[in-house]
Amino acid sequence: MTMLKRFSGFFIAALMVSALGCAATSQRASTGEYIDDAWITTKVKSEIFKEPSLKVTQINVETNKNVVQLSGFVDSTASMSKAVAIAKSVEGVSSVKNDMRLR
Repeated sequence: MTMLKRFSGFFIAALMVSALGCAATSQRASTGEYIDDAWITTKVKSEIFKEPSLKVTQINVETNKNVVQLSGFVDSTASMSKAVAIAKSVEGVSSVKNDMRLR
């Protein structure tokens, strides 16, 4: 019986430590946050693709904690503004960082 108590205590402690390892931290996103960010990235890319004046191959889209970062090279400031406006219009986007450059 004593041996069973020791193993059950050890098992509970190991279970709690492993459960804490799955929690989100300020440096690491949880699984749900990662899926949300991936969905936002896909949606922004598809909306940029639908815009005939923008070239989706020139604009890189990354999302972290609902903040979209646009980078790459565009042909005009109008294209840059349009890409930012499209990204802001996607549901779930909290803000947009514009790191695009003019050619």
